[in-house]
Amino acid sequence: MSNRNLAIASTVLAFVCLSCQPLPRDVRAVPASKPHTANTSQNRSISGTYGAPATIATIRSPSVVESSGLVASRNAPGAYWTHNDSGDGPFIYAFDSRGESRGVWRVAGAKADDWEDISVGPGPIPGRPYLYIGDIGDNNASRLEIVVYRTSEPVIVAADSTSTRTKPRLTEPADAIRLRYPDGKHDAEALLVDPASGNIYIVTKIAFARPSVYEAVAPLNATEVTTMKRVGGIRVPSLFGGVITGGSVSPDGRRVALCDYFEGYELVLPKGRPNFEDIWKQRMTTIDLGKRKQGEAIAYRLDGRALLATSEGKRSPLIQVVRR
Repeated sequence: MSNRNLAIASTVLAFVCLSCQPLPRDVRAVPASKPHTANTSQNRSISGTYGAPATIATIRSPSVVESSGLVASRNAPGAYWTHNDSGDGPFIYAFDSRGESRGVWRVAGAKADDWEDISVGPGPIPGRPYLYIGDIGDNNASRLEIVVYRTSEPVIVAADSTSTRTKPRLTEPADAIRLRYPDGKHDAEALLVDPASGNIYIVTKIAFARPSVYEAVAPLNATEVTTMKRVGGIRVPSLFGGVITGGSVSPDGRRVALCDYFEGYELVLPKGRPNFEDIWKQRMTTIDLGKRKQGEAIAYRLDGRALLATSEGKRSPLIQVVRR
């Protein structure tokens, strides 16, 4: 193993220990096999779909200290939504591609236990975009239920840029969609929503093994607990397995991007395959997202022609890779 891989391995193990994440029982069930790394010729050629990573801005809001989720606004082209990891209240933060704050909103009716990701998709009112915020973190595998909050995406206006965490705007009341895994408890940090159906997908976070994908089928009832369905597992081309920390679906619903602490990954739905669920069966390719202190968020640009990533920590860089 190279010195770089040794350093990465040490960092991954440190993250696992710091988050108190035990190696799940699935690890013992997965046969040992030669790891798939990003150095295969196929991964090299397909990864060339994206250009080199470039830092296009710095998130300037002093309240954004642990950007853990990221999604492009549908109501305000060029704007993005993010939120902090555990320890913050139920706030979402809007900023533009220059890193300038566009405002702070408190999610009405929501609590923040361990928010890990944010997505966008359809909801109860046709034609209106909804934000989905995943309170899905479970480092200690202790939660009987997880929650996804769904609220109509706020319309951002110029005056909202003066709002702050102490004087926030207020979203419309959020639906608390309570979810349960069919096979026990799992830690997860990646939440995705199919832009066509509104189905929710959660990708688990598991070191040195394949992460699982779970589906909650729309329409989603906020008055009862929904038991999700496991729709498969994915092979991550990493030495460290599925330490997946964020996810995003392209606006056209044809691609899925995931990230871990070091790289980005993409799955592409082949032409002629109309079922979104088939995307989890595709081969994953690696994308260089550049230098991030602790990468936990990834999102497609609104036009689908680029990916953006942030990092935890104050004044996070906004990194962009453009599709060739």
